[in-house]
Amino acid sequence: MSYTTESIRNIALVGHGAAGKTTLVESILHRAGKLPAPGVVEKGNTVCDFDPQEKAHQHSLDTALVNLDYSGAHINLLDTPGFPDFIGQAIAVLPAVETMAVVINAQTGIEAMTQRMFERATERRQCRMIIVNKIDAENIDLPALLDQIQESFGKECLPINLPANGGASVVDCFFGATGDSDFSSVASAHSALMDQVVEMDEELMALYLEGEDVQPEQLRAPFGKALREGHLIPICFVSARTGAGVKELLDIFVKLLPNPLEGNPEPFLKGEGEAVEELQAIPDPKQHAVAHVFKVLIDPFIGKLGIFRIHQGTITKDSQLFIGDNRKPFKVGHLFHLYGKEHPEVATGIPGDICAVAKVDDIHRNVVLHDSHDDNDIRFRPSRFPTPLFGLAIRAATRGDEQKLSDTVHKLLEEDPCLALEHNAHTKETVLRGLSDLHLRITLEKMQQRYNIQVETKPPKIAYKETVSQNAEGHHRHKKQTGGAGQFGEVYMRIEPLPRDAGFEFVSAVVGGTIPTSFLPAVEKGVREALQEGAVAGYPMQDVRAIAYDGKYHPVDSKEIAFVTAGREAFLDAVSKAKPIVLEPIVNLEVRAPGDCVGTITGDLSSRRGRIAGTDAGPRGISIINAQVPLAELEGYESQLKSMTAGLGSYSVELSHYDPVPADIQQKLHTAYKKQQES
Repeated sequence: MSYTTESIRNIALVGHGAAGKTTLVESILHRAGKLPAPGVVEKGNTVCDFDPQEKAHQHSLDTALVNLDYSGAHINLLDTPGFPDFIGQAIAVLPAVETMAVVINAQTGIEAMTQRMFERATERRQCRMIIVNKIDAENIDLPALLDQIQESFGKECLPINLPANGGASVVDCFFGATGDSDFSSVASAHSALMDQVVEMDEELMALYLEGEDVQPEQLRAPFGKALREGHLIPICFVSARTGAGVKELLDIFVKLLPNPLEGNPEPFLKGEGEAVEELQAIPDPKQHAVAHVFKVLIDPFIGKLGIFRIHQGTITKDSQLFIGDNRKPFKVGHLFHLYGKEHPEVATGIPGDICAVAKVDDIHRNVVLHDSHDDNDIRFRPSRFPTPLFGLAIRAATRGDEQKLSDTVHKLLEEDPCLALEHNAHTKETVLRGLSDLHLRITLEKMQQRYNIQVETKPPKIAYKETVSQNAEGHHRHKKQTGGAGQFGEVYMRIEPLPRDAGFEFVSAVVGGTIPTSFLPAVEKGVREALQEGAVAGYPMQDVRAIAYDGKYHPVDSKEIAFVTAGREAFLDAVSKAKPIVLEPIVNLEVRAPGDCVGTITGDLSSRRGRIAGTDAGPRGISIINAQVPLAELEGYESQLKSMTAGLGSYSVELSHYDPVPADIQQKLHTAYKKQQES
């Protein structure tokens, strides 16, 4: 092992598509001596975009990892996809790094993905930096972009270097205060940085205010503190294409970014419910091992790869590790680093390292690996992912491929946290859900190309939900005599609406043993069955409290199945009196399109029951339209938007909330459901 935990830098490159993240990785690898020449995305010879799909589409569809050694540091770089359709892959890797570097295209400025990932890193208290790429491009306004960055993300965003010689090089503003730049002043940028950094150290600030020279080595600790507290977000400038600023960027990685001992690590959780407590891993190689699996990859040659960040202790080839609370350990047969599609084997992983193991079936995303039973009940807080809303009903095109399809889909679900699978008992549909039409299209393409399975698709039912709008009571007596054995159970139930998105609560208010305690779980089971079936239109029910308050039982004939039935029917009886309503998903829609298309787009959204929240001016004549629209109204929107904008428009959606559907739509859904039940 040629490096220590102190020398590790874990950095995730995030940002909108076409910002140049993959090209930047190539330029970094070339500068560090890992590549004789940088690869080119258009030629399909980059280290990170190695998948045939990525080569065909010429943009990243999944996160790729590379590692390099430079100037005494071991750097793990994670190159994430840039389009909102694949944001799940970017969010998933954030727990593995200390620093998130947001790459911004100098030509297009701050875009949707830039904003969303910056917000996520802020939530996680991660160290952040901004890399402005394509500083050599034509028709760019870097002073205006700097203003836009500070307006969007705060005045603590300060340039740590500045472009010079028309974007052909950069000049340092942190360790030095002299030189010529293309805009602004090196001296004033240096002064602003010093003012921001010395505020973190009272002694240093006193020296600085007295006019004494502050040495670079004195600045590292307060700089790190400023990064951790979000008091400083450094901005650096590069051209990944020409290599301008790449050496300086690497120097910043090495000299100023935090190592695993210095970041803001997210705590592990131990225990359940009210007894849960936070535990901080100790990045000490001599402690027992604790690692977090943040990504799973199904490799066509070596099978399932569990990719993990080591937070504590040392993991070696032949280590015995437990997965979560599994009592049976597995042996680490091979320990890997990752370098694009290559998996070089290593002997040891230390705290801060990112490693992988292969062919361990029980490994899943977000599990904790450890080597001591003392850590059986520790876990990692799951990341918050966008809700997959767009769906396709899928089935195998070839009879007999049903099992193959099922296996394939579950492999894809392992890899992608923003895919979901639903089975609708009423329509007998299997629905694959993703974040957009493009997300689903790429997934189906992967099924065909990687797993050689053909799939038939059709639009599914919208993911409506049901709830109740007032209190009500219900009752059911289940009595059945079959031969010698009878069934008897009687339940009285009261239901109450809960606030939106509160879920479901079951409460027992039974007194006097009218329903024995042993049968109450059966009553709850019956209610939960009814929740899944729905009452108005066959959709799952939410935001309701069910209170079982009375009933009867028979000492001989009462059985669990009787109370399951009685609970379900009593609940449905109450629901029928509680003015049940259908809820529909409402999404936040962001549309980016040329300014002269705004009127057409807003008119179209209004016809789709959309509510326009505002229109902002973006860079280069682009307008940004924000609206809230029922998801049901967005069917076919992608092609419609392309038609309205001559192919120049794009959009992204995120679930906002659920609202009651209009009365006429509810009636249609109810009528269709009744017909289906009767047929």
